[in-house]
Amino acid sequence: MPGRQTIHEHDLEALPRRIAIVGAGRMGVGIAESLVLAGFEVVVTDGTPQLGRAARERLVARMHAHAEAGLIDREAARLATTVRAADGIPSAVENADLVIEAVTEDMDVKEGVLRACEAAAPAAAIMASNTSSLNIDALARFVERPARFLGMHWFNPPEWTPGVEVVLGEHTDPAVADRVVGLLRAVGKRPSVVSGGVGFIANRLQMALFCEAARCVEEGLATPQAIDEVVRSSFGFRLPFFGPFQIADMAGLDIYEAVVEQHEQGLGERFRVPEALRELVRQGRCGTSAGAGFYDYEPDAAGRLLVERDRRYAALSELLARVPPLEFDGGQTFP
Repeated sequence: MPGRQTIHEHDLEALPRRIAIVGAGRMGVGIAESLVLAGFEVVVTDGTPQLGRAARERLVARMHAHAEAGLIDREAARLATTVRAADGIPSAVENADLVIEAVTEDMDVKEGVLRACEAAAPAAAIMASNTSSLNIDALARFVERPARFLGMHWFNPPEWTPGVEVVLGEHTDPAVADRVVGLLRAVGKRPSVVSGGVGFIANRLQMALFCEAARCVEEGLATPQAIDEVVRSSFGFRLPFFGPFQIADMAGLDIYEAVVEQHEQGLGERFRVPEALRELVRQGRCGTSAGAGFYDYEPDAAGRLLVERDRRYAALSELLARVPPLEFDGGQTFP
């Protein structure tokens, strides 16, 4: 698995070692694969003992399929057999250092599961919810020790997507977040610690993009297929390497201010120019060309950044040229 690390004996004291995953659907099974490949002890459970055992069988089959595809080696695939399927929440979490709740995005369902986990897990166990959008502080009310509770938002498919949002609640102990971040890095992930606002960060940005894309189709500007191509071949092409603030710095914040103003004039309040952008431009912090923007740049650092940018873009462009496009009969995809 790309970037994964094997847990060494001296690391075991610092990191949660025994991990229970409650809710073994697509996300739960993918999370289990990530963890077992990194050397953690994993137990899974689902709504019934039969569903839990079926989930373990899916995990075994999935990891062998990944080995057949050359994504992991065959020896690693055999680790799936070390995963235990528990008959229910009490037996799954009774010895856990970390409990990951990965059930459906329904507050009532999560309440029942979290309360059951809290009742059976050790007092020192970290409790994490894989919610993608529910309020973390609302979920924290279902546990007795909110200092040891946080969000742990994986992305589909969890085996291969590097990002995981570690979502802090009002009462989350920073030391607990540090242990979860350490675990995720040991798995080969790239965790980001965020606060629990609506949609956290990834979904808030992703939904903004999706809603605008859908509006472009509704307004007759382009088809879904054309919009997908625009995204993946232009600004989406840059996103594996740089986030929106660094891209803006390289483009020039004064240019961004002017472009956003044009959008605000044509499309209204949802494209209001952020005050943070205006303030940076007023200060002369217009990006890499000025030596400062959202980031500060040491002398000559901006030039080195642009050279590295071009090197990475050229390498990605060459890689994409070697990979055939995915072809399928998409049919009519939007009214």
